[in-house]
Amino acid sequence: MKKINIFIELTRLNKPIGFMLLFWPCSWGLTLAYSFDREITLYFKYLILFFLGSVLMRSAGCIFNDIVDRDLDKRVKRTKKRPIASKKISVLNAFFYVILLCLIALIILLQFNQLTIMLGMSSMILAFAYPFMKRITYWPQLFLGLTFNWGIIMGYAAITNNISLESIMLYIAAIFWTLGYDTIYGIQDIKDDEIIGVKSTSIKFKNYAKLFVSSCYLLCIFFILMLYFKMETNKYTLTLSLFFILSLIYQIKVFSTSNSESCLRCFKMNNLTGLLIFIFIYGFTVL
Repeated sequence: MKKINIFIELTRLNKPIGFMLLFWPCSWGLTLAYSFDREITLYFKYLILFFLGSVLMRSAGCIFNDIVDRDLDKRVKRTKKRPIASKKISVLNAFFYVILLCLIALIILLQFNQLTIMLGMSSMILAFAYPFMKRITYWPQLFLGLTFNWGIIMGYAAITNNISLESIMLYIAAIFWTLGYDTIYGIQDIKDDEIIGVKSTSIKFKNYAKLFVSSCYLLCIFFILMLYFKMETNKYTLTLSLFFILSLIYQIKVFSTSNSESCLRCFKMNNLTGLLIFIFIYGFTVL
């Protein structure tokens, strides 16, 4: 049981918000593609495969991130009890888990077409480069956006076997979404990060956090609505956009740089936001 608990801590399986934020963009890309190729059995099969892939790759990414950040994690209040930082597990054993999870994810990836396999393999470069970004740039959240939302391109390609302007527009929207919510998340660690020299948009824009997050969310909304109008779909489904827009507005209103609990609460709310965006995309592409 002790080993199982350590594995759960390592992979953050007890915190599903992480893999859900990876999965929602995949579901958006698949749903967008479904509007061009309405094979319902394939659609639901791929939703399940992408969900499993999201859990596996998020878990592997968490472990690799903890290996890279083990010395930094010891100096941050929120992370100092993580298994590798607190030496509950060795780096070698943790790295073994990374390899095992990636191999299982590869088996899932091989179920798709060649383009999707190539896109999936290329995403590994983004995933394993991300932990180093906070050391060299104030924009690691932007790099996370590029990484976490790659599933939109993969999901779209899995069904259509190509990459379209529509999928790229949705990808850009999702990048701004991630840039916003991860800046909110990073506010929790500003004091510790400044002491140890870690960079983030949370630090860069700490005096203008509301303005920066508002701008990111506004651009996310703009690109999603642009996609909606480009699709020339049923105009009545536009009302579905109100729900995800209101969830973003609520986050902007509630989070505070002086209250870390409000930041964590708003960050977690993005699981609901991801679902609401999925419903909106499903509404204007499928209904």
